[in-house]
Amino acid sequence: MAKKTFVTGVSGFTGGWLAKRLVEQGYDVRGLVRDPEKAGHLKDLGVTLIKGDLRDKNSFKSAVQGVDVVFHVAAAYRQEGIPNKFFWEVNLDGTRNMLEAAKEAGVKRFVHTSTVGVQGEIANPPATEDAPFNPGDVYQESKKAGELLARKFFEENDLPGTVVRPVGIYGPGDTRFLKIFKFVYNGKFRMIGSGKVLYHLTFVDDLVQGIILAGEKDEALGQVYTIGGPEFTTLERLVEMIAEALQVPVPKNKLPVWPFWIAGLLCEGICRPLRIEPPIYRRRLDFFTKDRAFDISKARRELGYEPKVDLKTGLKITGDWYKQMGWLDK
Repeated sequence: MAKKTFVTGVSGFTGGWLAKRLVEQGYDVRGLVRDPEKAGHLKDLGVTLIKGDLRDKNSFKSAVQGVDVVFHVAAAYRQEGIPNKFFWEVNLDGTRNMLEAAKEAGVKRFVHTSTVGVQGEIANPPATEDAPFNPGDVYQESKKAGELLARKFFEENDLPGTVVRPVGIYGPGDTRFLKIFKFVYNGKFRMIGSGKVLYHLTFVDDLVQGIILAGEKDEALGQVYTIGGPEFTTLERLVEMIAEALQVPVPKNKLPVWPFWIAGLLCEGICRPLRIEPPIYRRRLDFFTKDRAFDISKARRELGYEPKVDLKTGLKITGDWYKQMGWLDK
């Protein structure tokens, strides 16, 4: 009999890829989604869609009955215009609701998806799982709280569980990295700062295989794993590789950081009291100024995790998909 799984965030990028791979590997998959119409393609693949909201445990707790493994992927992700309390309601309170529902239903395994963002800027890259927490915004703060809650809940309630921390996720279906691809493609990209900071990405199919392993391996119980791609590089080299994948000239222009930091400060001060999204804000400069590189050797050693898609190949696959969708010209 196929193992029954429950995936939260199934209409999202990572959750959708995870549900698809689980079905292909013979799992019986139920997926939590607020709007089933956004996940109709998964229903066609055999995923049972459960309409509900993490903030309301009664909307999904009956659907967790009889489930073997919960993969908790759903999260409120950072973007302007979302009130801070929403991050806490979803990333902390929603995680608590999911944990309690799993415990009450007698679920045998729980895989909680956190983020390497809980470690913020990395002082001594590449960072292991034991590097200190250093969240830099409300999203990262709320994800840290959700992770710590899950780890404590596993210990105190005898719920077999594992935490995975994905490194920057990209691939077909992603929209978060679309902007940098578009700017490189249309020649508008400008490097802010030196471009020497380190950056690390994970192709989405590698990530979901790591998440599945975390739900299968006995060695994973009670552990935290960073799931990342096989290599990290400088931001400058990453931009070069994106240009090569898109077959366009490599951007050469570099701009100093400080004018953008000041402009962001001013825009935030003016726009936020008016509830207007700032055209530029300081958090976006983190991409250009903070090291983000991670050590995945623990996942390799204990889970048998081995990312199969190198960065050059993954960027080409992603760029080709954006072209196919017509998104680079919009």
